[in-house]
Amino acid sequence: MPNGAVFDTYLPMKFNKLSLRLRIFFGMVFLILGASILIGIISVVQYKEEAKEYHRDRLLRKEDQIRAEIAYVLDQTTYEVISENIPFILKFNNDIYRIADVHDLPINIYDLNGKLLVKSKESFTEDTLETSLNPNVLEGLANMPTKRWVVQSEIDGVKYQSSYTYINDNQFKPLAIMNLPYIQDDDFITRELDEFLRRLAEGYLFMLLIATALSYFLSRYITRSLKTISDKMIQTRLDKRNQRIEIDDASEEISNLVKSYNGMIDELENSAAKLAQSEREAAWREMAKQVAHEIKNPLTPMRLTVQSFQRRFDPEDPEIHKKLDEYSKTLIQQIDTMSSIAEAFSNFAKMPAQQNETLNVVFVTKLALDIFTEHYLTFGTDSEEIIVKLDRTQLIRVITNLVKNAIQATEDVEDPKIRVEIKGDEDTVCILVCDNGHGISEENAEMIFEPKFTTKSSGMGLGLAMVKNIVETYNGTITFTSKAERGTVFKVTFPIAEV
Repeated sequence: MPNGAVFDTYLPMKFNKLSLRLRIFFGMVFLILGASILIGIISVVQYKEEAKEYHRDRLLRKEDQIRAEIAYVLDQTTYEVISENIPFILKFNNDIYRIADVHDLPINIYDLNGKLLVKSKESFTEDTLETSLNPNVLEGLANMPTKRWVVQSEIDGVKYQSSYTYINDNQFKPLAIMNLPYIQDDDFITRELDEFLRRLAEGYLFMLLIATALSYFLSRYITRSLKTISDKMIQTRLDKRNQRIEIDDASEEISNLVKSYNGMIDELENSAAKLAQSEREAAWREMAKQVAHEIKNPLTPMRLTVQSFQRRFDPEDPEIHKKLDEYSKTLIQQIDTMSSIAEAFSNFAKMPAQQNETLNVVFVTKLALDIFTEHYLTFGTDSEEIIVKLDRTQLIRVITNLVKNAIQATEDVEDPKIRVEIKGDEDTVCILVCDNGHGISEENAEMIFEPKFTTKSSGMGLGLAMVKNIVETYNGTITFTSKAERGTVFKVTFPIAEV
């Protein structure tokens, strides 16, 4: 592709990327510049056309005057008025020289065949170009209804016109052909044109300065309302209440846009509320199913135990106390299972109490790790004090749940390793829980934080869902990276409290 084509394509693309305010600004400036250039071009063309008309009219006026004076001389002469006597008639009293001096034009007289008869400007050398006329001139003059032929030419950069017309006798019979070479002197018109263009440039420069300032403020005024709408649209979120736009004295187009945005916000809030309600209802339905399922599991062995005890109860049996003790332990174990199920669901459903305690996350993390006795669990931090605003109990729950998952992930590993690290910067604190366990497969990675999802044979799968719930409640984030059979790293990030 040629370089010019690349530039022509690149320039509109760059212009399209500009903001609307800059487009309006540059558009108005370019409009003034374009108008000034266009008017300048039109003025130059107009001046040239006027100059051309001026020279042509001037030549024709002089031609009519010279013809009239030559006709007067022919009328007053005593010679016979024929083509052959024309030189004698016009030179008798130096009339041809006088007329040429008065009108400041050279005069050439030819016979009807185009042969030179007399001229007002004599030369010592014979010019073949002046001794006879071009046949095209004779033919053109004869065919013109006005019997007048004008030829325009340029020699050495000098423009001139030559007019040809007939000299008639008193019977209007052609006697000869008169030629007037006329040099076009454009100095005066050129000076006028230069002066006009200079004043035009000054005027448009002044207008350009005014237009630049006007377009700047006008573009800001036009786009101010659009910027307000744009800022509001950028801040629009599904998970929070969005503010309506209120703009006073807006144009009809902006008012319609604001009205459409506010209507969209109302519909969005209604849709979000319905969606949230639907999701809550679906979640609780699933939760109810899960609770029912988990409770049924211990109820079945309890029922069988009671029925078996009822059938086999014998007060006289010498081992009755031993069997009663076994039955009791079985029932207590199943009751404890149901109690742990109820507690797990209760903890998941309970939102963290946002007490926003100011605490040292390093100290609380060490406190949470004290309950674990695994020798392969290590701890490290790059600072002994990192202050955050969290609930102490909820932070401990986050750490203990992640560490428990790491311990369970390394149960079958020959050389298990678990490390908890804390790193902090100016804005955030990061808690890392690393293990060298079996890792998380790709198909399980997307569901790892979902309630009731678990890869273990026991448990309800609520631990990581509860952790994610707590972390996001305090404007934090939780992510993980994992490789199969090499381990997993969970990363929890909280914003640091402002001092």
